[in-house]
Amino acid sequence: MKIILMGPPGSGKGTQASFVASLVQVNSMSSGDLFRENLANDTELGKLAKTYMDQGKYVPDDVTINMVMSWIEDSENNGGFILDGFPRTLSQAQALDDRLNGVGGIDKVILFNVPELELIKRLSGRILCRKCQTPYHKEFSPPTNDGACDKCGGDLFQRDDDSEVVVKERLKVYRQETDPVVERYRGIGNILEIDGSLPIRVVEKSLRTALG
Repeated sequence: MKIILMGPPGSGKGTQASFVASLVQVNSMSSGDLFRENLANDTELGKLAKTYMDQGKYVPDDVTINMVMSWIEDSENNGGFILDGFPRTLSQAQALDDRLNGVGGIDKVILFNVPELELIKRLSGRILCRKCQTPYHKEFSPPTNDGACDKCGGDLFQRDDDSEVVVKERLKVYRQETDPVVERYRGIGNILEIDGSLPIRVVEKSLRTALG
């Protein structure tokens, strides 16, 4: 199966990607991880993306699309895949459909719906260990010792892009860029909507039911 996971930052799609992949027995790909992998391996696409990132510019859709399609066309993913965080824009969605037109297109789009106030609470409470990068949450999974990592004792900090002001802006940008993509797939009729505000195990049960 070829499946897209969609939802705003903090909706849980990244958390559920490996679960969905195990259900349908295919590989999953996060666009963020793919960028980091190409940059780390110094690929041609990674070098090209870096020229834009170094200037503080968005990486053009065609670079992102080629990076994703290179992963999709790998022989390991012939049987299907899970895409997490892609497509993000209408142009990306159209390009993806064009490239997959000859192999049946996308089978399902799973949309994780979470109220905005819940998203803000989830994202603005995230903290990381400065030393080992272990994630915590001020409310949902706090460290045993306030301000120190349980694993290595390192200092904990909050990323600048997890402050409440920045989180609200990220959600605004998501709505502007990605809501039209959601409506596009609604029009096609291959979208499944999941309540992402529920506990993880309940969401997993909903996914299992939705995917049969």
